Amino acid sequence: MLKTTFTFTLLFAFTAIFSQNNTSYWQQHVDYKMEVDFDDKNYQYDGEQQLVYTNNSPDTLQRVFYHMYFNAFQPNSEMDIRSRTIQDPDGRVKDRISKLNDDEIGYMRAKSLKQDGKKLNHKLVGTVLEVELNQPVLPGESTTFEMEFEGQVPVQIRRSGRNNAEGVELSMTQWYPKMAEYDFEGWHADPYIAREFHGVWGDFDVKIKINKDFILGGTGYIQNPNEVGYGYEAEGTKVKRKGKKLTWHFKAPNVHDFTWAADKEYIHDKVTGTDGTVLHFLYKDNEEIKENWKNLQSKTSDLLDFFNEHIGAYPYDQYSVIQGGDGGMEYAMCTLITGEREFGSLVGVTAHEMAHAWFQHILATDEAQHEWMDEGFTTYISSLAMNEVMDQNKENPLEGTYRGYVSLANSGYEQPQSTHADRYEFNQAYGISAYSKGAVFLGQLGYLIGEDNLKKTLNRYFDDWKFKHPTPNDFIRVAEKVSGAELSWYLNDWTRTTNTVDYGIKDVNVTEGKTIVTLERIGLIPMPLEVKIDYKGGSSETFYVPFRLMRWQKPDAGKVVDDWAWAYPTYELEIPTTQYAVDKIEIDPSGLMADVDRENNVRVMEE
Repeated sequence: MLKTTFTFTLLFAFTAIFSQNNTSYWQQHVDYKMEVDFDDKNYQYDGEQQLVYTNNSPDTLQRVFYHMYFNAFQPNSEMDIRSRTIQDPDGRVKDRISKLNDDEIGYMRAKSLKQDGKKLNHKLVGTVLEVELNQPVLPGESTTFEMEFEGQVPVQIRRSGRNNAEGVELSMTQWYPKMAEYDFEGWHADPYIAREFHGVWGDFDVKIKINKDFILGGTGYIQNPNEVGYGYEAEGTKVKRKGKKLTWHFKAPNVHDFTWAADKEYIHDKVTGTDGTVLHFLYKDNEEIKENWKNLQSKTSDLLDFFNEHIGAYPYDQYSVIQGGDGGMEYAMCTLITGEREFGSLVGVTAHEMAHAWFQHILATDEAQHEWMDEGFTTYISSLAMNEVMDQNKENPLEGTYRGYVSLANSGYEQPQSTHADRYEFNQAYGISAYSKGAVFLGQLGYLIGEDNLKKTLNRYFDDWKFKHPTPNDFIRVAEKVSGAELSWYLNDWTRTTNTVDYGIKDVNVTEGKTIVTLERIGLIPMPLEVKIDYKGGSSETFYVPFRLMRWQKPDAGKVVDDWAWAYPTYELEIPTTQYAVDKIEIDPSGLMADVDRENNVRVMEE
């Protein structure tokens, strides 16, 4: 159940909210019922899925697509070939997929598929199932798909899989046939090449039949706690497990993903956060990591408080931190992380993946096209959270992300952030662009409109766009409404080009009673400037040079002078010096402007 009360139908019906496509906002809806029977001897499973699909679009749908992710883990798949041909492959993948045997590969197959009781023709193309409909789905109509499917869990290579490096037996992510997203841009039936995901919100009702010795955790609320136990049952209840297998029954409302993990040696701890959210922790019974995982629990509660305050109220009743996977990855109501880490690293990966619960699983931008919004915003807020929760006391918690971005901008390998996540030439360029440059987008926005306005923007963005798949334009419009500044130029230059910010002090002329500083715009991205002047008498003041296209001035930024239009490459700043001479001139002393060459930002006057 959701702690935040709202009417689901209002979220998915036609509304008066406008998005980037300039039409009335709408989104599709799915309801899943699934039952799977898992064989832990050969890591294969059989499943039945009933999917009710509601077409809230203005379009008539003639076909649909399912993601069949596990098929990526086969020799000569697109993921395999991409990993073996890119110049800097992910170290976790490399050529490992190409070497899998038949009993090690992953697969997912539809054994039968019906629409409203009638058989459908379908074709499996890599990780996508193409389905031609017998009966088109008209706007406003619902249809029911029934599928029998089978799968095999691959050896753990990337995110999903069995028997990971830390001995976790099952990391069940992207494990079921998942309906592709259809929105104002059409179908998003992207092949799985180890990058990002996009999904349709709906309600999940999932039953997993598995060896009774396994302990499970993941998305959704357990419906039969007194049958499965393992920390889910009511306090004092004695659970007697009958037979060789147990059926775990989960329900998850209004999520766009369903993930679970299982191991026979999981320890299961629970902590209740100050907002009432139950935090679950499942980790291996390993003496070397127990202390860290116990200490992690109070820090996770602190992180929850931070994100609730700085983004918005977490709407579900629980969140789970689970040892599994191959690093850290966010899923609905949970994360899978590797757990054999130093304590700081354990908290850090939890902070990052937990922040995704807001930006990816509640706001849910299309990561394939706008990966920087999810990864970058998450990096930004988790960096601030770590600074507070771990008492790091950094003056600028984003300093490292700025360095990462500047190194990419000066490398010659940068591609625009509008590049599809699968289309980057280098993995490293993707990573820095999505994580570092995406975080700098927010850090620099704070420079543009002020930290208070940035905080208000994030809160309003979450409130306005939760459960609605916002686009970059939706975010920047919120920032404009909050601040009053015109900001479309910033979104365009920063995300759709590889233009850079680069300002310098070109010349300084001292005449009687004044100092004239000639400022130079070297890069193509414009910025308002904050110029700090230190005087020889020990005093200082800041001059604020507005950028004309913003049509706005940042409050309390300093002494406001005439604005600077982009087309003019230079600007003369006149400083009266009637009492003390100028000692030092510095552009952007805060360091929040992402200037790619700060060597020319400071001028110390000679005696």
